[in-house]
Amino acid sequence: MRAAVLHEIGQEKLEVLDDVEAVGFGPGKVRLRIRATGLCHSDVSAMSGVLPQPAPFIPGHEGAGEVMDVGDGVTGLSAGDRVLVCWLPACGACPSCKRGQTQLCLAGFMNAGTPNFKRPGGDVFGFAGTGTFTEEVVVGAGCAVPIPDDVPFEIAALIGCGVTTGLGAAINTAKVEAGSSVAVIGCGGVGISTIQGARVQGAAQIVAVDPVASRREAALRFGATEAVSPDEFVDAKQRITAGEGFDYVFEVVGKSATARTAYENTRRGGTLCVVGAGAMDDNFQVNMFELFFDEKRILPSMYGGGDVLRSYERAIALWRAGRIDLESMITHRVRLDGINDALDQMRTGESLRTCVEL
Repeated sequence: MRAAVLHEIGQEKLEVLDDVEAVGFGPGKVRLRIRATGLCHSDVSAMSGVLPQPAPFIPGHEGAGEVMDVGDGVTGLSAGDRVLVCWLPACGACPSCKRGQTQLCLAGFMNAGTPNFKRPGGDVFGFAGTGTFTEEVVVGAGCAVPIPDDVPFEIAALIGCGVTTGLGAAINTAKVEAGSSVAVIGCGGVGISTIQGARVQGAAQIVAVDPVASRREAALRFGATEAVSPDEFVDAKQRITAGEGFDYVFEVVGKSATARTAYENTRRGGTLCVVGAGAMDDNFQVNMFELFFDEKRILPSMYGGGDVLRSYERAIALWRAGRIDLESMITHRVRLDGINDALDQMRTGESLRTCVEL
């Protein structure tokens, strides 16, 4: 089968090969035919080494498709079922799951260390234990979440990561209050979803901050009340909040520098929500006096900060009701052979979300 493979961490290009085989099928597993997958910035971060991932590997974790076969012991799934890929399935038995914090379950991360593909030259890993830049993939049954027939594969794919992450940051983690002021730093797919989540929650002002003009323009279409470049952010804070700072600031870049900017533009007693996935050696610093004196809440948000299955259902319900726009988030569509062009578009900020159709 065909798949896009990164041979070594640090390479910028993927090689589309036709000698890849999905392996590991057996009890508790399902084989999926991927129909659509989104390109998420986390894929690029894994390729560059910002996020830890063994290589060679197949990127992609934001996918949807059909069940081809189910292993022994799998219930609730049958061949032909339409599903989205959950890259962080809950085991249901660990301390995090028992506390209701299923987004912190580590079982899915453990899968990332087990190859689920192979080539004649050896094993190949799937990013985050999945790897959706491929025609077929074998995953644990918990990674295959049934979707209703009216949800297109490309929409389901977005819900599988970026949309759930952004909406959940605003709704689950920060719990944005109606009438509040919000700023979102970083307006790619996840940032746009955060903006939509803040709008759903009833925020009065939503300021989008991004260096790319096309993304600022897009942010306005998705619910931002104002969109500024990073150089204009301080002025926007002065005009909108009389210099006090925003009630909520979302960092959706994954860098300590932007997290510090977010902190400085959050009002005293306000909330900084860290959504971006950054590097282990990139340290965010606050001094002990400001931490105490300003009483700003610093809330990381992992995969939307809530039960992902419930979050998927909520995203579908909001989409059906016309409360969020997911179709327009897909700005580019490519086949697998065009994956490297899609990567370049993401790096330059030209795309919000690219749908890879398989």
